Amino acid sequence: MHGQSTATEPDAYVAGVDDDRRPQIAALDARIVAAAPTLRRYVDHGMLAYGRYEYRYASGREGDWFLVGVASNKAYISLYVSTVDLEPYLGRLPKANLGRACIRFKRIDDVDLEVIDEIVRAAAQNDGKRIVA
Repeated sequence: MHGQSTATEPDAYVAGVDDDRRPQIAALDARIVAAAPTLRRYVDHGMLAYGRYEYRYASGREGDWFLVGVASNKAYISLYVSTVDLEPYLGRLPKANLGRACIRFKRIDDVDLEVIDEIVRAAAQNDGKRIVA
């Protein structure tokens, strides 16, 4: 599987990942659960998701979104963490491509999992909160 999954349960999401990437997604999933055990684990928008927060923009637009998301894409694994500023982690994840709210890497061995744990724990602090952006 690459991109969005049609799975509706987390274990089905992991099971649906292609054979080469499944162990990596399973390991990342286990890591996230261990780093932030209180975050609810579910599937949202075709991705493995953890926790939830509400947001409100200055424009008045409101919504809710997951705190941490994992997607198995064709060329890379994506770890989404929209409530954490990733810029301070840039030098600590040299083989990853960091976007505004996304960490992309080809293999789980390409990232320092201790740094990923820190990022997940930082995101978990926002579980259930309302964030004004």
